[in-house]
Amino acid sequence: MARRLAIGSVPLSDRAPRIVAAGGEAELEALVGADGADLVELRADLCDDPRPETLPALLGRLRAGGRPVILTARAAAEGGRPMDEARRRALYTAGLPHADAIDVEVASTALAAELVPRARAAGRTVILSAHALHATPPVAALLQLLDRAEALGADLTKLVAHAADLGDLRVLLQVTLAARTRGIVTLATGPAGPLSRVVLPAAGSLLAYGHAGRPTAPSGQLPVAELAALLRRLLPS
Repeated sequence: MARRLAIGSVPLSDRAPRIVAAGGEAELEALVGADGADLVELRADLCDDPRPETLPALLGRLRAGGRPVILTARAAAEGGRPMDEARRRALYTAGLPHADAIDVEVASTALAAELVPRARAAGRTVILSAHALHATPPVAALLQLLDRAEALGADLTKLVAHAADLGDLRVLLQVTLAARTRGIVTLATGPAGPLSRVVLPAAGSLLAYGHAGRPTAPSGQLPVAELAALLRRLLPS
């Protein structure tokens, strides 16, 4: 890669994808003990009652497990649980000092513009993401999203699309290969989602996400232990 990237103490490489165990508050202990995971993602929007005052303790419990933590409060328009923007902002503000990275949508322009400088000042990694929930956009449109994310200050850009078939997966594969030196993370939901979790990391996607308990994606997500076993068998470091 052209630049050194890391989340907390875990370096990232387009030759050896890092495995992320994702879950909400209900999966907290499963995340702490997630076999095969290099990183964990707390989906704050999936908490039953997400509150800024309780979030630091949840993140602290996860970090005590020894893995760096990504904090995400996903917008409803991109697959998250409905939450007003003021609460999302408050969650990120409260959680940022206790997380190693944050994931915010490219489309949440105002929120990203506010959080990116804070994250950089605190030495946190910034993931800016975009989720096409119903189809796979063309290659050019996905690369434009990557350009927008970088302009907003992304360290990593995460692009997620609904892949109905191998043709859609090929689009994501093209994007991954074209952007593998630019801090790219790609994955698919939908019928081709499970295959994407192996094929795209092989092409240079830096992170591969699996669930620790209930899936955090609408479809296409594998259990983290199964994903780790597949990737470490097929893509030995």
